[in-house]
Amino acid sequence: MARIGVVGRWGLFASAVVAASAFAGCGGATMPPLAVQDPPPGPSQAVESFLEAAALRDLSEMARSFGTSNGPVAETGGTAGCALRKVGSWVGIGEACPRWSDVELRMDLMAAILAPSAYRVRAEEQVAGREDPTVRVLVDVTVGGREVPGVPFVVVLARDGSWLVQQVELERLTG
Repeated sequence: MARIGVVGRWGLFASAVVAASAFAGCGGATMPPLAVQDPPPGPSQAVESFLEAAALRDLSEMARSFGTSNGPVAETGGTAGCALRKVGSWVGIGEACPRWSDVELRMDLMAAILAPSAYRVRAEEQVAGREDPTVRVLVDVTVGGREVPGVPFVVVLARDGSWLVQQVELERLTG
């Protein structure tokens, strides 16, 4: 059984005092409070960001808010990665990278159809049978003075932890 002698006890006490004074600093200064971070945006916030970008016709922001579990459509990929994906698409093991002009046209079309003057998120519900966490967000959208209740937006959790709009039932707004 190990014993601590008198010198050992004073050595421990001195070490504790030195450590405490090192942490305390000079002049009684205190550490700043830790910043409280907001929780990451959820499915409803992803839809709201998408709708706000559509109202402004901000096609780049829409493309950053729209995508799949692999990421937003705004990330069209680098040259080498897209070359490999294109070859893979020829043999049926993937899809080619979209061109930015195609993404921009798709976002512009959605913005033209959506063009919300107002919206209200009504509900969120889980979508069954999907590989990745997916939520259907029902939104009352006012377009051209006409309110369309319960327009479904399908939102998927991307691998980076963000939620992206994956599908919008635009037919509800055009019919």
